Amino acid sequence: MQMAVSKEMNNIKVFTGSGNPVLSKAICNYLSLNLGDASLTTFSDGEIFVEICENVRGRDVFIIQSLCPPVNNHLMELLVMMDALKRASANSITAVLPYYAYARQDRKAAPRTPITSRLVADLIEAAGASRVVALDLHAGQIQGFFNMPFDHLFALPVFFDHLKTTFDSENLVLIAPDAGAVERARAYAKRLHCPLAIIDKRRTGKNKAQALNLIGEVEGKEAVILDDMIDTAGTLIQAAAFLKSKGARGISAYATHGIFSGPAVDRLRDSPFKEIVVTDSIPLRAELQPMEATGQIKVLSTASVLGEAIKRISTHDSVSSLFI
Repeated sequence: MQMAVSKEMNNIKVFTGSGNPVLSKAICNYLSLNLGDASLTTFSDGEIFVEICENVRGRDVFIIQSLCPPVNNHLMELLVMMDALKRASANSITAVLPYYAYARQDRKAAPRTPITSRLVADLIEAAGASRVVALDLHAGQIQGFFNMPFDHLFALPVFFDHLKTTFDSENLVLIAPDAGAVERARAYAKRLHCPLAIIDKRRTGKNKAQALNLIGEVEGKEAVILDDMIDTAGTLIQAAAFLKSKGARGISAYATHGIFSGPAVDRLRDSPFKEIVVTDSIPLRAELQPMEATGQIKVLSTASVLGEAIKRISTHDSVSSLFI
């Protein structure tokens, strides 16, 4: 049995774009594999050119590419690389997306607006992907935009261990910052045997929201906000102030994807958070590295979760245990 597993692992190749090379190398270290040899070039007019510098004929190929800022460049890199691998006769192409961009545009929220997350799915499918692996989608229904196998993984195993060793469950309350985050927060609360509270939030515009009410009790508790991403951090800062006004003893935040765009750095630098924990699905911005050095921001690795998914896919083992 071990020989069969080894043989199947030897048939895979792992490539990476420029989206998150550090995470890609960590995943390869977990798998005891070397990164595939590919050359990515940008011409003076901005066009992206990819050359696969080794034989991939008949191989099962995994492309690790986080669609982080600059989003459109990294998306185009992924598409061009998949096309190059398809034309090089790869047996299968799996797109491993630690961060899936455009996920917030998953429906028509107003007249004459696009469903861009569906468009991205169509582009990935047209470019030659045969399978997709993604981590903590903003909207789970995005899986239905793909006509191929889709493995939706979660950062829960990574965060759970950190939460369990950092907090006493008797003094902990988990916070869902809006209705969309309730399912995620409930899953954590169930495993940690602690209460759950929900912030009733109204969105007043793009990247703007207002906290109106709190369902649950936080007075005298360590409040931990759980979300899938931190973008401009406006909602997060407002939620922290709201929880503080309700008597929370300490406030921390856990989010899978640390985008930290626009004014996020300035907002978080003087924020009341004891700790902000994110994963390495998106490389941490250079401006936030001093906060990482002081411990206000902590980055946890998802290499084991994504690496294990790649391993099980390549050996035809079950991936379902990684979904929870």
